[in-house]
Amino acid sequence: MGAVAYFMGATVRLVRLCILVFLGTAPGFTAPLYAQESSSMSEVLYAGKVNAPDFPTGLDWLNTDRPLSLKEFRGKVVLLDFWTFCCINCMHVLPDLKRLEQKYARELVVIGVHSAKFTTERGTENIREAILRYDIDHPVVNDRDFAVWNSYGANAWPTFVLIDPDGRVVARHSGEGVYELFVRVIGSVVEEFDRKGRVDRTARVFAMEKSRARRSLFSYPGKIAADHAGKRLFITDSNHHRIVVLSLPDHTVLTLIGSGREGLRDGSFEEAEFNRPQGVCVVGEALYVADTENHAIRKVDLASGTIVTLAGTGRQAQVRNEAGRGTSVALNSPWDLLENDGILYIAMAGPHQIWTLDLRTLEAKPYAGSGREDIIDGRLQPAALAQPSGIATDGKVLYVADSEVSAVRSVDLLPTGEVRTIVGQGLFEFGDRDGKRSSVRLQHPIGIVFHGGALYVADTYNNKIKRIDPVTGFTSSLIGDGKVGSQDGPVADARLNEPNGLVVVGERMYITDTNNHVIRFYDFDRGVVGTVKPRLAEKLAPRGRGPGAFAGTVTHLPVQEVREGRGSLRIALSLPDGYAWNSMAPFYVGVFSADSAVAVPLEGEKNIDAPAFPLEIPVVYRQGLTSLLVDLIVYYCEAKSESVCLVKQIRLEIPVRAGKESGDRVVTVEYRLEN
Repeated sequence: MGAVAYFMGATVRLVRLCILVFLGTAPGFTAPLYAQESSSMSEVLYAGKVNAPDFPTGLDWLNTDRPLSLKEFRGKVVLLDFWTFCCINCMHVLPDLKRLEQKYARELVVIGVHSAKFTTERGTENIREAILRYDIDHPVVNDRDFAVWNSYGANAWPTFVLIDPDGRVVARHSGEGVYELFVRVIGSVVEEFDRKGRVDRTARVFAMEKSRARRSLFSYPGKIAADHAGKRLFITDSNHHRIVVLSLPDHTVLTLIGSGREGLRDGSFEEAEFNRPQGVCVVGEALYVADTENHAIRKVDLASGTIVTLAGTGRQAQVRNEAGRGTSVALNSPWDLLENDGILYIAMAGPHQIWTLDLRTLEAKPYAGSGREDIIDGRLQPAALAQPSGIATDGKVLYVADSEVSAVRSVDLLPTGEVRTIVGQGLFEFGDRDGKRSSVRLQHPIGIVFHGGALYVADTYNNKIKRIDPVTGFTSSLIGDGKVGSQDGPVADARLNEPNGLVVVGERMYITDTNNHVIRFYDFDRGVVGTVKPRLAEKLAPRGRGPGAFAGTVTHLPVQEVREGRGSLRIALSLPDGYAWNSMAPFYVGVFSADSAVAVPLEGEKNIDAPAFPLEIPVVYRQGLTSLLVDLIVYYCEAKSESVCLVKQIRLEIPVRAGKESGDRVVTVEYRLEN
């Protein structure tokens, strides 16, 4: 959502979103819309009078292993975050929530209340994916029927309700700017209840979804672009904070752009840092990147192998419609990019606008959209867009996937032009219906590409790719039946899971299948969908191997007794039922000794094509006790279709005691991978 507060079935413009409402008089939140403070802060009471309604039973909970009750948080300050995962403003406040959780780690508990806008957002598994994608570290309840929302009188995404240690409501706020507003209030609540001896500083640990998440070659891939002349694909591997470069047509991993660490840093491919990048655009040997959560535009020099920041301060813009130049201008969630005649057009999701960046002068400014979140046609600036997330062109106009109004819009390339709606009706008009113009319903489309006179749209929350005639608005489903899946094959059988980026190369359309963590392709000639299986996929593994650099799962095994001398380490791995080794990706094994004077691996590390188990690794065992470290990077896929491929990085720590007594010189390790 944007700077519009949403009531169920209606919209209302807030004069100012940074309103903190202190509550404490009557049920139903009938307090005034501002805090009535005297000149003395000590006269403000930071204790509520209205009991906070508890959570209904029977709701699904995430980031915790059981349902929670407000009663168990007596003595804690509780902050409820009412959100929905499509909402750009809900994404913007997550860093603020993390800061609050860190500052008041012992006093504060944040609980997310997910009250969905779109039908797809009501699904618990879809919310789980959003939690993993946005690295949310607090409990979340699926308020699919708005029971919690209604009990607190929420009317906007995001809305926050603060509850004191006695379980009473203190304050409510709708909109962004959470940290600066709440840090003082939470501190004052803690101070007041400390005087009463009623603050509980016992650490609370919850069962995070990410502790059970599977690791894959890509992590929530975002957008995709093609260098037709150089025969390369560029994929934003968003949650790995990098760009993956594949060759065409064989999909060999050529290089990785970015270290994989979250941050904002220029430099070489190995040094540079991104933060969940999305849109990419190739112009010759320059690759432009929408570094979304850094609120920046980056330039990758493909010839020299370096990255620089072209525009953006690294912080989200707080003032709307403020143009500027280079790294002095503040941007707001750039989501997709397109270059035309030296101008970079930016789908700026945060302020609901299309911006331009002049690549010669680095001047950035709004181009289309007033900043109001709505579906209003007309001249470029009075017109209204709603979280534009994809952008394409036929050379005459821009085409925009306008996510929050479930629409496809056209934007003239002439500054005197207009914005028009091709399909789409409004903020709460969505669904899955083919047809013509006003009868068409999409559900939060994110990706778009123009090819052969038609628009192909990633109808993301419908798990479909749709074809739209830009002249008549006639819309038909091309790929997917609306159900979540990962099946390859004829379009009638193929399934996707929240597709995002699209690009056409020859007779293939490539698709970032975001929640499946893979890249798919559609063959126009054959009418079939397949999954890209990267060659040299071991390059996609986390950088850094060996005893001092490990980021995978560690398993500690019991002490093994062996006879000193030349022997071997035998490794027997088995896969979960229904999976097979990825034939396109070498298996990596590295064996290291914690004390080389005791055990010496004769083959320290290597890649193995088509591994056969058990593997035999030569080792010299010397008298004493040490630990062998066995690092494994393994790739495996669903045996039936190979459409879902996973990567796991595993370290086995094996204490080994070698002696002079007779015995075996072989240490055997059996390990079964689990999803």
